[in-house]
Amino acid sequence: MSSHAESCLEAGLEAFKQGNYYTAIANLEPLAKDQSQERICLQAQVGLVMTYARTGEVSKAIALCQNLIANSNPQVQEWAILALEHLHKRKNQKQQSRKTNTRPVAKLNSPGQPPPTAYVGTDGNYNSKPVSVYWRNARRAKVWQPLRKPNIIPSRLLAVVTFLALLWMCREMVKFLLALINQILYQLPYLEPIPILYRDPSSLILGLLVIVMVASPWLLDWILGKFYGQAELSQEKLNSYSRETLRVLQRTCQQQHWPTPQLNILPIPAPIIITYGNLGRTARITVSQGLLEQLADDEIAAIYGLSLGQIGRWDLMVMSLVLLITLPFYGLYQQISTLGNKHQGKLWRWASTVLAAFTYSIWCLFTGTALVNCRTRFYHTDTIASEITGNPNGVIRALLKISIGIAHDISLKEETSWQLESLNLLAPVAYQHSIALGSTAGHLPFESFLKWENFHPYRQLLSINSCHPSMGDRLEHLCQIARHWHLDTEIHQTNPQKPIEVKPPSLWLQLAPWLGIILGVVFAGVVWVLWQTAYSLHLLNLKWIYDNWSFVRGCMLIGFSVGTVVRINTLFPEITPTNSQKDEDFTTILADPAILPIDSIRVRLTGKLIGRPGIGNCLAQDLILQSRQGLIKLHHIPWVGKSFSIQDLIGRQVTVTGWLRRASTPWIDVQTLETQGNKKINSPHAVWSTIIAVAAQAWGAYILLMGS
Repeated sequence: MSSHAESCLEAGLEAFKQGNYYTAIANLEPLAKDQSQERICLQAQVGLVMTYARTGEVSKAIALCQNLIANSNPQVQEWAILALEHLHKRKNQKQQSRKTNTRPVAKLNSPGQPPPTAYVGTDGNYNSKPVSVYWRNARRAKVWQPLRKPNIIPSRLLAVVTFLALLWMCREMVKFLLALINQILYQLPYLEPIPILYRDPSSLILGLLVIVMVASPWLLDWILGKFYGQAELSQEKLNSYSRETLRVLQRTCQQQHWPTPQLNILPIPAPIIITYGNLGRTARITVSQGLLEQLADDEIAAIYGLSLGQIGRWDLMVMSLVLLITLPFYGLYQQISTLGNKHQGKLWRWASTVLAAFTYSIWCLFTGTALVNCRTRFYHTDTIASEITGNPNGVIRALLKISIGIAHDISLKEETSWQLESLNLLAPVAYQHSIALGSTAGHLPFESFLKWENFHPYRQLLSINSCHPSMGDRLEHLCQIARHWHLDTEIHQTNPQKPIEVKPPSLWLQLAPWLGIILGVVFAGVVWVLWQTAYSLHLLNLKWIYDNWSFVRGCMLIGFSVGTVVRINTLFPEITPTNSQKDEDFTTILADPAILPIDSIRVRLTGKLIGRPGIGNCLAQDLILQSRQGLIKLHHIPWVGKSFSIQDLIGRQVTVTGWLRRASTPWIDVQTLETQGNKKINSPHAVWSTIIAVAAQAWGAYILLMGS
């Protein structure tokens, strides 16, 4: 019995650490009532206090604290008194915050740890010092005219294209798997390939996707409930945070003849909301506890309006299908990483690393099929949310506060939580965009940070691989709606005195590899014309090389190689102590609206390296520098020959030297990363670019010579 209680206690505390609060409650509540094992009961009660505080059940946490004060252990008494004082403050702040625009995000520590610190949802500093963000609290419309209805045909066509892209990706994955199985069977003795595996699986996959899309609401309910701790959100609880939200839900659903969507809640502190389903009657809206606590009444209603704007659109069912397909792969990556980190054997860790990288790459490929759809749908939903609530300024504040809350969550956890990344595709704000935008709030005005996203002439082209639209463009769209209704705007972006100009040579260098591909196609066309002419005149017969047009692929590869080589020196210029920008210039660089990634601002920044530890970061996909001015994404390429990896340095103070690049998500391409103990890691970006260029050149030349 004792071992069972110990395992339940360990499972409950581990679930709390991972943010699975309702799982933690289910494990800890029975132990907290069992007085026969005093130590386990006490630890379970302490864990429940912290868990209840995270889920917003402050009254339950207070009741447990009052019981703990009577405990004979002086350390527990001291902790319970501090916790009780903090919980009462939080309860009072929550009542006051309904009249303002900030909500507290609380953190309780275990007995023996320092007293808890209260963080405000609008904090922008990550050194535990409160930095206030000024909100204009621009008013909402009391009476407003309906906005022009958008043309829904392009969005429906894009939803169909997204479905076809997903179908193609699934088909290619299955064909590769079936071919691999038959190849293995062919190589093994006494076994033969299976003929049925050579058949085209397109019809079968199409049928399965349609069935899964129909069942997606219930399947996602199960996945989110089982692995994310999703639970039903009662109207009473939602009403305690935002009375306006229920009115908005009821009014909108009545007008559209929908039943009220199923309301759910995720027990995570990061602010996030997702909408899934396939029809108006099967729609679900899931919100996190963190969003309810960090947004004001009208802002919560505005974000729910954003979710209502997604219901009834074709892309809702397609995006739900994409989420349903991607979540199992991400969950597999997470589980492999967790299990791999628990074992020290080299062979086991190597196998876990390969499998984790493989499953994460598959997740990225499936997610990539929906990028364009995801990037365009939010302009429509922002419009609908404004029209439903008459509060475009509330939508602006909500989006900015979500960015701040996400950055704050990443900074507190010192890694990007798996919930944030796996649900990112359906979230209203991308966590990648929030890293710099949310963390520099309080250090840099929003208008200054967003200048690049508002005025850079090539911002759309440079953000083509982003899963969400540019925050600057979204907020400007909302400001236009506010001005249309004769409202002051929450942010006042001042137009530059003259248009932002980017010198053509810089843009050509930025796009050199892709321009090389285009020039390769042109070159292939010229070669084909010359060959046809020579063949017609009986001067030369190269039909054995060019009869299947494979030479076009070879020319494209050679063009890509040449373009890559041309820009290497500009992309990775030499860094010296005299030509690198210091810490104080970090935010100033982000405010420059004219720079391109190719401008390669040389920087030397000091801060704390954060990110996922161990195998979960096998592709260096979650590396962030936490500096005194905010967070910034790091791009690192591993290299052989080191006795330690960059994951071993996570959590330590480091100095990063590299090239700062500005896009919708600013990042630093790392050149060197050095600790205070003189441990140093190099990131050979230029070397890998050269290797890729040489490989593309060799492959292209082989195709031209061999004809296939």
